[in-house]
Amino acid sequence: MIDRRTLMASGLAAGALAATGRPALAQTAKLNVYAHRVHRTVATGPSGDITEAWSKRTGTGVEWVTFDTGPLQERLFREASLGETTVDVGFIVNTQAVPRIANLFEPLGPFMQKDPIEQPNDVFPGLMSGFTVRGQVYALPFRHASSGLHYNEEILAERGFKEPPRTIEELIEVARRCTYTRANGTQVTGLVLPGVTYPNVIDIARAWDGEYITPDFKLACTEPPMVRAITLLRELFLAGAFPRNFATLGTEDVNVWMQQGRAALVLQSMGRNQIFNDPQKSQFAGKIKTTSIPVSKELLGKYPVAPAKVEFWGMAIPKNSKNKDRAWALMKEMVSRENTIKAALNGNGPVRASAYDDPRIRQKVPFADAERAVLRVARIPMPAFDGAAKAADYFKEEAEAAVLGMKTPDKAMADLANRVRPLLG
Repeated sequence: MIDRRTLMASGLAAGALAATGRPALAQTAKLNVYAHRVHRTVATGPSGDITEAWSKRTGTGVEWVTFDTGPLQERLFREASLGETTVDVGFIVNTQAVPRIANLFEPLGPFMQKDPIEQPNDVFPGLMSGFTVRGQVYALPFRHASSGLHYNEEILAERGFKEPPRTIEELIEVARRCTYTRANGTQVTGLVLPGVTYPNVIDIARAWDGEYITPDFKLACTEPPMVRAITLLRELFLAGAFPRNFATLGTEDVNVWMQQGRAALVLQSMGRNQIFNDPQKSQFAGKIKTTSIPVSKELLGKYPVAPAKVEFWGMAIPKNSKNKDRAWALMKEMVSRENTIKAALNGNGPVRASAYDDPRIRQKVPFADAERAVLRVARIPMPAFDGAAKAADYFKEEAEAAVLGMKTPDKAMADLANRVRPLLG
């Protein structure tokens, strides 16, 4: 994955109380944290509450106010645009890191200079850059979801494959050969995605280091990597190795396909490994393995794995907050090395590379090395901008037309470029 004071003042206060022999500092203040419920779960779960020690040390309680993703962003941005707010820390997703939204929050550079987080270079650089607007970082990464390749090792073995594909070219071959009917009558489809939205297709284009829109907002959908990705899906569709109903498949549908052995390969967030192997629901519990998405053989010397997509959450401080220093102190605490590990054990996507060396993580996450390898080269699927929602809709429409054969991949991507260009100004 990714989402991290008056600390000096609170520390002095605690010291003064200790010097007088008074009881431990009671909670006399609180910070309001606006978050998705999963953020609270991973921050306060059974492996430890990563805010508890800080609260005791500073006498500051943490009040979690949780929403679903859409309502959270709507409420947070509305609060941040008022003259004053009671929100002290707000979680934002990387797709919202546009100038218009960034203006509502404090740039974190001054806080980092005055009171830096522990080992800042340990945080994956792609996550920090995803929250950088006009050269300033506006959110501290806390939670990530990075893409990987999930494969059913029993199905691959039945078709003669002892290991997962090591290049995108091998992946194509595996998908074709693993499209068959099993002895029990189950029809297996080689490669399954929850539709051809841009975040899903970008994972394939990245095997050739491709983009839809570059970080500096240049259209790249007509360049060979993206056209290759669309062409690949079209060819697999014709071969029956990509679902006939791909346009209507959702994430939960893909979960079921993998659990029932109807899919050999799936490109999805690596964290779905646990869902695919759920012994209560999966017919192949323990047999669904997860690795990195393979790069093209022509780029093996440039990347060890495909620079697949990563999407993430971060913590930001509203400009109209009244407790900015204390909010930074809490954020800093939440992304310390040890608290990153605790949150990961609670189910979070760790934002630090060192977390993947911890034996507790390695025991719980069998694909730890693969996920770290991806995160070292991963990039956001598309830079954030005000027209991003329309750009996403246009991509889906044109990609579906190409895979269904209504347009050639070249024509579809050319039409897409013409539709999206006005959105970029």
